[in-house]
Parts: sequence; C-alpha cells; structure tokens
Amino acid sequence: MSAPQFGFASTTDEVLASIDLTGKVALVTGASGGLGEETARALASRGAAVVMTARDLAKGERAAEAIRESTGNRQVEVAALELDSLESVRTCAAGFLEGHERLDLLINNAGVMACPFSKTRDGFERQFGTNHLGHFLLTNLLLPAVLSSSPARVVNLSSAGHRMSNVLFEDPGFERTPYDKFVGYGQSKTANILFSVALDQRLADRGVRAYAVHPGAIGTELGRHMQPADIEALTSGGPSGGKIAFKSVQAGAATTCYAATSPALTSRGGVYLEDCDVAEVTESTGTSGVQDYALDADAAGRLWTLSESLVGERFDP
Repeated sequence: MSAPQFGFASTTDEVLASIDLTGKVALVTGASGGLGEETARALASRGAAVVMTARDLAKGERAAEAIRESTGNRQVEVAALELDSLESVRTCAAGFLEGHERLDLLINNAGVMACPFSKTRDGFERQFGTNHLGHFLLTNLLLPAVLSSSPARVVNLSSAGHRMSNVLFEDPGFERTPYDKFVGYGQSKTANILFSVALDQRLADRGVRAYAVHPGAIGTELGRHMQPADIEALTSGGPSGGKIAFKSVQAGAATTCYAATSPALTSRGGVYLEDCDVAEVTESTGTSGVQDYALDADAAGRLWTLSESLVGERFDP
C-alpha cells in the first residue's frame, strides 16, 4: 500500500489519522494559541503526553484544559518559557529534564515576526534572538532526553520568509546594518533551516532527525506587529516574492505534524518541508521551494559556532 498523499489543504487530523503516539512525549513551544495550540491538540489526540510552553501561564493553562477536554487526554501540561531570555530557557529546560526522562518530539514553534527593532534581555536583535537563539539553546539543553528517546525528531518552524535574507554572519544584530524588519525576519527563518541541517548532521547516526517546515500563511498572533501596508505588500507579492494564499490553522499545523511523525521521513532529515512534503530547492522569487543558501552545510556549521558564541555555551552532541 502506498503512503497517503497530503498537500496544501491537508489538516492535522488527516495527517495523523494512522499515527499512534501512545507512550510518546512531545514538547511544543508557543502553544498557548495559534499553530502551537493546534499542534499540541493534534498530538494529544493521538495519545502523546504533551508539554506546552507559554509566556502567559494562565493563557497556556486555558489552552491545555481545552485540549484535555476535547481529546480526553489528561497528559497535557504547561511550562513557562520566554525565548527572549536565556535564563528562562535554561530554567525551562532544567525543569523539563527534572520531570521527564524522554522527549520523542520537540516542536520549536514559537516566534515573532516583522517587529520594530528591539533587543532581547540578553542584547540580541529580537527576531534572531527569539526565533533562533532561544530555540538553539533550548534544543541543545534538552538533547539528553531527546537522545534517550531515539528514534526521535526535532521540528523547527521556518517560513517562506527565509527568502527575504540569508544569515547576516558579519552583523546578525544589525549593529552596523540598517534594520529592516523583513530582513530580520528572513534572517531568523533561514537560521531555523540551517540549524535543522546542522542538528541533523550531528545526530542522524544516533537516531535523531531534524526538520524545518514552512506552515504556510495563517492569520495568527504571529502577525501582531504587522501593519496594513505590510500585509498588503506580502499578499500582493512584496518582500517574500510572490502572492500568498492563506491556510486554516488546522492546515497550517499539518506540515509540522507530518514532519514530526511521517514514516516517509524515517531515513531522511535536514530538509525543509511545505504542504506536507519535502520542498524543492529553487532560485525562484515565488513563495514555494527552499533557497539553496538555507541548506548549505558549511553555513550551517558556521551558524552553529556563532550561536554557541552568542549563548556562551559549547555543545558537542
């Protein structure tokens, strides 16, 4: 029997229909709403124990209780995490490891998009610091639990927005480069892909695979900083290079769930997925496909070294 085919409109429930996650443990960052909440719900519906991280614990707990009620799965908990604080990341990781011996699915979902220039608590440009560095540190700190669960998977949410910029290796914090919020977003989303490449290179032979995914365009809180002119530019073919078609939240989270569970990906990692499939490498200015610079192994290694330097900790998984 051939594997089921999924696409643009496939939903989380369709992607997971034949998947049994009983006994598995998943952690989803930014799970108090939007794609993260839907991802957590979908995984819990298939039997996984799910840890949902949130900045706002009260909001996170409301989302968790709704998931417990709708799925009948009581193994859903909430943990505090602010990705723009390395201290918070370290506290969250330590708390998870204290209470859990395994982590089968790590979904790095949280993020910020196209925000005005500001810095994280540790002095990093906010989009690069939150979207990439926070997840880089969290993932590496959680690797003992991930490795103990092998085979396991790490899924990093990227975006078609990665085509807006490569990583600005000489000036990732815009100290000398004039700040552009879309360039900053693009840099962080390219970093999510390169991190997936680097992580997969380091862990594939130990049964841990890493993936980057483009969920699609969805009307969630991620776009809270977007102005009407920004939305018009994006939807009419602005900075990202092509006209955007929007998805439902259920369809938007489907590629994440596919990357986290699909048997078709068992022997393949370090790739970028969209519409529940591995994307083609392209130089096109459209909205589909992945730019070759985002999959460059040398750049992935360079980003790993830079990230270690910025977070002040070396990792040799």
